[in-house]
Amino acid sequence: MHTWPTAIGRSPSFSNDDVRWAAVTRRDGAADGSFVYSVQTTGVYCRPSCPARLPRRENVWFYRSSAAAERAGFRPCKRCQPRATSSRQPLRRSEVMPSLSARDQGTAARIAQRVAAMDWAGIAAGLEAFGCATVGPLLTMQECESLDASYDVDGLFRSTVVMARHGFGRGEYKYFADPLPDLILALRTALFPPLSSIANRWNAAMDLAARYPDEHVTFLKRCHDAGQTKPTPLLLRYGEGDYNCLHQDLYGDLVFPLQVAVLLSRPREDFAGGEFVLTEQRPRMQSRVEVVPLNQGEAVIFPVYHRPVRGTRGTYRVTMRHGVSRLRSGRRHTLGIIFHDAR
Repeated sequence: MHTWPTAIGRSPSFSNDDVRWAAVTRRDGAADGSFVYSVQTTGVYCRPSCPARLPRRENVWFYRSSAAAERAGFRPCKRCQPRATSSRQPLRRSEVMPSLSARDQGTAARIAQRVAAMDWAGIAAGLEAFGCATVGPLLTMQECESLDASYDVDGLFRSTVVMARHGFGRGEYKYFADPLPDLILALRTALFPPLSSIANRWNAAMDLAARYPDEHVTFLKRCHDAGQTKPTPLLLRYGEGDYNCLHQDLYGDLVFPLQVAVLLSRPREDFAGGEFVLTEQRPRMQSRVEVVPLNQGEAVIFPVYHRPVRGTRGTYRVTMRHGVSRLRSGRRHTLGIIFHDAR
């Protein structure tokens, strides 16, 4: 059964599945636009007032919108045409991802406040112990849905990569174009300083000469001076059977050693399977695997290519790779925040 929090800007009259089912049984037109329902046996989804034969209750799942039902693999009913009344109408670029402007200066402040409140001592300890750290909810449900919807908006992206064409796996991803949407820019800007502090400690421990500045804009200037001028934040989309092979996100000579992934979809509701996987290749030892479960809006921080590990003879360097396991069903969207730009 698919449920969701009541405080999502929908009518409180349809705030739980029992009430929604009652609306479906009476074909309540007042519920149209508040939710849609899918029928497992037919593979379609309908608006509450659909005049079709009433399905069995155990075969019905509820969704916020047409877009959410379609991400889960259902197609719109031809009889009631639920897209016409869904609260999730097609969005323009300005509605999905407004750029930083006088009317939206609060985005950077909100993200900065969330990042400052994160347990950075615990994050550093998790990265040292396990090679990754989860940070809890970084984005709100509404922000996740906005990013999710932006995947099909023209003009936001500079390129699309179909993984199967390059042997990367199955699925696809898109790189955002400049100017970056305000939310992406705010995340890069706010996350970089604390991550830079961790990265500098790592490089010192591994006897690497590179050091990173406190501000992301300064590091980007280094990238651009080195010919790395293409933005690297990306959205990834996986459908049933899709996966991402183990890899490293290296786009040039300048590499920032940490990156962030944020899950935009709801596990067990929008999709099943598709776990984030991290492997650690230790010298003269078998590789170690870390599987990281995430909820919608939660983020994981992990190395781009290697990290320091303390051993009996001092600190040594281990190679890291990451990927996504096979999606069993539904559709999964992820936001990737990489801090170095590409050639």
